Amino acid sequence: MRAARLMSLVLLLQGRGGMTAAELAQELEVSERTIHRDVLALSEAGIPVYADRGRAGGYRLIDGYRTRLTGLDRAEAEALFLSGVPDALRDMGLRDVAAAARLKAAAALAPGLRDAPSTAAQRFHLDAPGWFASDTPPPASLTPLARAVWGDHPVTARYKGAERAVEPYGLVLKAGVWYLAGRAGERLLVYRVDRFTDVSVETGARFERDPTFDLAAFWGERSEQFTRSLLRTRITLRLSPTGLRMLRHVADPAAVAEAQASATEDGTVVLAVESLGVAYTQVLAFGPEAEVLEPAELRELMTKAAGRLSALYGLGDPNPSASG
Repeated sequence: MRAARLMSLVLLLQGRGGMTAAELAQELEVSERTIHRDVLALSEAGIPVYADRGRAGGYRLIDGYRTRLTGLDRAEAEALFLSGVPDALRDMGLRDVAAAARLKAAAALAPGLRDAPSTAAQRFHLDAPGWFASDTPPPASLTPLARAVWGDHPVTARYKGAERAVEPYGLVLKAGVWYLAGRAGERLLVYRVDRFTDVSVETGARFERDPTFDLAAFWGERSEQFTRSLLRTRITLRLSPTGLRMLRHVADPAAVAEAQASATEDGTVVLAVESLGVAYTQVLAFGPEAEVLEPAELRELMTKAAGRLSALYGLGDPNPSASG
């Protein structure tokens, strides 16, 4: 643990030119007293680090000194490509590995480029989870499953109460929820990570990964299949030209192409929806640019909604169905 910290300290000084004990302590999450002891240990080991006195003082390496500790190992190289999703790295237990990789990469940059990581971080941030995802902590099974994914190790675990043997191919973070793509027998399946318990990683074994497997393509295909499986209800609308243009912003993305293909000259479309409740919300979003033709139940809901809107804006009876 201390050896890794000492290496990180050297790489920080090499990458940034000089840092105070307070800055180093904050970066390495230790006390300033520990930093002083570490610097002394480095000096005794022959690393040319010295204290620069004065207001802008701090610790520095002698000009021209370059450590050869910048080579990345496999775990660091792989984690480096996930540096844009720090929360995901933390949840998978890879935060320290990625931090070491970033330090090594930064130390290897030419002096004029060493501020590139910080300037990029100030200008770009990837917020992977959806706006309405929960802030619950990651499931306990995530870390061992991530370790198995990186090492191509098979796992045995309980999933929904049944014991499973899985070859874990990849992890996906979707709207704050973790999923595992894994092979069970001859089938590639998608599992929710939070439904795994008693995960045992067979670290002494490795499975043969399909070299043609593309995680992004697999996830895209399965996501579309899942979404389409939810769209079991069909409604018929008559859309104005404006409504037709709004379609891709209002309807479920998986239903848009089919609805557009069904459009007639008068703007009538058949739209796939998850349920009448979802359809009601979607049709409200069209405002006056859509008329429900079928089913009658949804048309009645929209008629009542139109009456309430008229009353709200002082234009009519709040309950038209009760009139007459």
